[in-house]
Amino acid sequence: MEVQEKDEGSLVRSLKDLFAGAVGGIAQVLIGQPFDIVKVRLQTTSQYSNALDAAAQIYKNEGALAFYKGTLTPLVGIGACVSIQFGAFHEARRRIAEYNAVKHPQRKELTYGQYYLAGAAAGLANSVISGPIEHVRIRLQTQPHGDARLYNGPLDCIKKLVATGGIRHGLYRGEMVTILREAQAYGVWFLTFEYLMNMESRKVSREDIPAWKIALYGGLAGEALWLGSYPLDVVKSKMQTDKLGDDKIYKSMTDCFRKVWQKEGMRGFWKGLGPTCLRAMPVSAGTFFVVEMTMRAIK
Repeated sequence: MEVQEKDEGSLVRSLKDLFAGAVGGIAQVLIGQPFDIVKVRLQTTSQYSNALDAAAQIYKNEGALAFYKGTLTPLVGIGACVSIQFGAFHEARRRIAEYNAVKHPQRKELTYGQYYLAGAAAGLANSVISGPIEHVRIRLQTQPHGDARLYNGPLDCIKKLVATGGIRHGLYRGEMVTILREAQAYGVWFLTFEYLMNMESRKVSREDIPAWKIALYGGLAGEALWLGSYPLDVVKSKMQTDKLGDDKIYKSMTDCFRKVWQKEGMRGFWKGLGPTCLRAMPVSAGTFFVVEMTMRAIK
């Protein structure tokens, strides 16, 4: 009976983590999508001189709604992604705490290496769905405007990707670099946020940390996420805007790294970092703020 009650309690906690993450994911998309399309355009084309030029040209040539191109896919998908991220992180955190209780009973908290490990586990779990979701979003964001567009929407894009390259080489194109990016990015993301929250918890209990500080620490975590994983994201974007089939430019992740280095040098791995960091602060701040406030409300 005690085991059953424990399992039910764990299930309830997991469902709360997933729900809070889903709410945070919706906030993340609505805040970050205009920044994201500028980032992707800068990463994958050389027609813009800088972020402001990209934003101005997108607005002039495609209209204000262009900043929300491909939003339906991430609105549904990223809600699910962030739900998985937080659910997997807290589950991994609990499992590591159980391990510490047996093997290292003197530890009252996870080490920061273990926080990174729990975050990386969340990234790995997330990569299963984030890979194809981001691939579809990027294809929609970078397709020609108007009558020249290639896809009529997310479902049409999925259908054509699968028809051209199959599941593995079409829809899941760039999945290996996505896995590496997700593990590194979310390891750093959760580690940074938990470090800052733990430092603050030395003064007051976690439940009493004011909302503005949660948002600030979440925003700083977002900056750390991208600074720690951006070159991997550039390679992922290039592979997911590449042609499919025999006409593709990049044969593999390592081939993409090599060709970017040969053509653009180190600078090529950091194109679009400015708007990405500009986006990271409000998006990550909003995500952690919404998740923490939701968790407090449903606790």
